Amino acid sequence: MNARPTRILAVALSLTAALAISGCSSDAEKPAMKVSQGFVPEPVNDKMAGAFMVIKNGSATADKLTGASSPLSDDLQIHETKDQKMQQVPSLDVPANGELRLERGGNHVMFMGLKGTPKVGEKVTVELRFEKAGPVKVELDVKERTYTAQNSNAH
Repeated sequence: MNARPTRILAVALSLTAALAISGCSSDAEKPAMKVSQGFVPEPVNDKMAGAFMVIKNGSATADKLTGASSPLSDDLQIHETKDQKMQQVPSLDVPANGELRLERGGNHVMFMGLKGTPKVGEKVTVELRFEKAGPVKVELDVKERTYTAQNSNAH
């Protein structure tokens, strides 16, 4: 006589578990990062270089740029510029349906202790790491030291 309520309870628990699992594995909330206008100005020496780009978050979920790596250097740092002072920070926010601009005189990625000195026309591979979106690999063009990407549509 107890088989029917037990069966109903088992079905209800199964449906609840299935809904919970499908909600947890949904990629709908995972941020989608796209990088454009990326470049590295030709470094003056092998001590340091900067990387600049626009990171667009095409999702309704905010994220954070938490790190970067590259074959060019073992020490990539995220830098924030406030009150004309540059300082290393653990992360930078990438707003939902917004963008993070890494640009000259502002926030940027810094290569410390270069393994070589890339020249204009070469490319530098960088893997950006995000808190929620995971890693994104980009190829950055090495540009002239005076280059700015303000009017560039390069990807």
